[in-house]
Amino acid sequence: MKEYLKHKEEKSIHIIREAFEFFERAGLLWSLGKDSAVLLHLVKKAFLGKVPFPVMHIDTGFEFEKLVAWRDKTAKKMKLDLKIIKPDPPRLEMLADKVAFYHHHKTLPFLKFVKKNNLKAAYAGIRSDEHGIRAKEHYFSLRNPEGKLDFDQQPISVWDFYPHEAPEGCHFRIHPLLHWNEADIWEYIEQEKVPIPDLYFAKNGYRYRSLDCEPCCQPIKSKAKNIQEIIHEIKNSSDYERQGRDQDKEDPHAMEKLRALGYM
Repeated sequence: MKEYLKHKEEKSIHIIREAFEFFERAGLLWSLGKDSAVLLHLVKKAFLGKVPFPVMHIDTGFEFEKLVAWRDKTAKKMKLDLKIIKPDPPRLEMLADKVAFYHHHKTLPFLKFVKKNNLKAAYAGIRSDEHGIRAKEHYFSLRNPEGKLDFDQQPISVWDFYPHEAPEGCHFRIHPLLHWNEADIWEYIEQEKVPIPDLYFAKNGYRYRSLDCEPCCQPIKSKAKNIQEIIHEIKNSSDYERQGRDQDKEDPHAMEKLRALGYM
């Protein structure tokens, strides 16, 4: 393994194990995308091939059929304790307002699950380079009962100095991949042979660079049919990684609004 990837891997595994020691009730958010695939792989490495807590997928009701089939097959093969979180009910008419759509279909059902299961921590595969708002995140991010970020109550992000107790009703979001970038993720996927959906690979001149529910993301023009070609493409492109995400295109402040409402 390349030395810089080994360093990133070791740092992430350390964070994963620290959080596991602190929080008895935790879960892992599995978006089915490349970042959460790497996070799941790192968790397995951290715990000798096992995932010692539930793996949660927020199914909006509008997922790619191919992606759902891949999810179920992969979860069975990895023997995951898969928890599927769904909105009640799915509402396609909300698509006109992406902030409201995501809040109803993702944030609210997730927070309901957290409360019902008394979760104290949720691992999520977000990266600092993915979005300007996520660049402000912490490895351990304290969220109030509504899932909102209270900036005055955030712990300092000093290596080896993490908080380990959340106030009643609150939970922590654990972000072990903050120090990775998009190219790191793909290089690690290639080296570790991490399983990922084939929607990332080009067919008929298009592929998905960032995955979401089917009505909310669009493919990009691409000829990258394998991981090496994807790495070459992103290293030689100035395009925004989330250019295919509709909420980013329609409202430049959508992520900030969603995050204020408790989004991942």
